[in-house]
Amino acid sequence: MEIKRFAAIDIGSNSVRLLIENVLQNGEGPIFKKSALIRVPVRLGGNAFQNHNIPEITVRQLVDTMIGFKHLMRANGVIHYKGCATSAMREASNGAQIIKRIQKEAGINIELISGNTEAHIIFNSQIAVREKMAKNCVFVDVGGGSTEITVFKNGKVDCAKSFRIGTIRLLQKTVSKAEWKKMKDWLHDKTLHMREVSMIGSGGNINRISKMAQLKTDKPLTFDKLNDIVEELKEYSFDDRIKKFDLNPDRADVIVPAGEIFLTIMKWMKAEKIFIPKVGLGDGIVREVYKEYLNGKKSSF
Repeated sequence: MEIKRFAAIDIGSNSVRLLIENVLQNGEGPIFKKSALIRVPVRLGGNAFQNHNIPEITVRQLVDTMIGFKHLMRANGVIHYKGCATSAMREASNGAQIIKRIQKEAGINIELISGNTEAHIIFNSQIAVREKMAKNCVFVDVGGGSTEITVFKNGKVDCAKSFRIGTIRLLQKTVSKAEWKKMKDWLHDKTLHMREVSMIGSGGNINRISKMAQLKTDKPLTFDKLNDIVEELKEYSFDDRIKKFDLNPDRADVIVPAGEIFLTIMKWMKAEKIFIPKVGLGDGIVREVYKEYLNGKKSSF
């Protein structure tokens, strides 16, 4: 059995992640096994969504992180990788400049992807749960700067849209009523005639909530249980959430608004449960990286 290593870099609004996966080639198709996941709390969205600019101190932290990721990929024998930047870098006026600086100082190539591209990549990594879903489903990924919704009809992508509603934006109170209405109206229009609809949740916060709920593998989280957890979290201060629920500091503030976004969408859809496959953008990127490798691409770093 041949084993090769591939990697994905996900530059999000709340943190930056490096995912390294082993891909086992056994003649029956590739098997993806997580080797390492490194998460660095570089919060790009803090300034990007308010000032539309990422300050030098944060840029330096990001570049240092990318340098570290390069050495980790080398040490792990990664043969091909792909880096993607999402909402905060799209929003920042100096986003393109930062990407050029990362390439120059760290030797890492980063692609700025659209919200719809992000939604499609994430869903493409959901192979493990597709058999458990209804043919019609709504896939929701909540990040720091945006919420990506993809609607599937009869098992195929029907439409996808990115909305400027995210956990950091909610904390900063920069989400307008008009944006909420836009998301509600779009979702209603695209799912009006759908029957037997499954809802799937993605993102670090909903994954953490599922862990708090002690959710069994392949079992959905009910609306009532999600609501109970969010209400309990709201009873505690930022410091107490870290202590009581063993949350990282950059998770303790955004987990409540994330839960509220999911609850709002579930209310609109009258959904009683949500599946949480615990995979995200990085998993989808690795699968794209593997396909690129099969087509002859190989990283140099």
